[in-house]
Amino acid sequence: MLIAVASKDGKEINQHFGHAERFLIYEVEGSDAKLVDERKVQRYCTYDQDHPLRAHILQEIADALKGCRALVCAQIGQGPQMEMERLGLDTFVADGSIRTTLLELSKIL
Repeated sequence: MLIAVASKDGKEINQHFGHAERFLIYEVEGSDAKLVDERKVQRYCTYDQDHPLRAHILQEIADALKGCRALVCAQIGQGPQMEMERLGLDTFVADGSIRTTLLELSKIL
């Protein structure tokens, strides 16, 4: 299964969904989680008060993450989380080692 991760350093889950300009894509199978892709996206948070829920950007992010079973990030607002789930991506908030977290998460997906 493929899981998208928001990470600043590629080691830890340590990036807010809205600040991510890329998502690392991991293939998780059994007791292995390996990096297989990196997908660049437009940053969701731009602090545009006229367009607080930028649905078109969320749609673009969901399109970029097609094929992923879930998305894991350090933080995500309730509005974007609900919209990502509506668009078909389960979202999880976590921190810590990417590999360890993904292996634990795969047990419940």
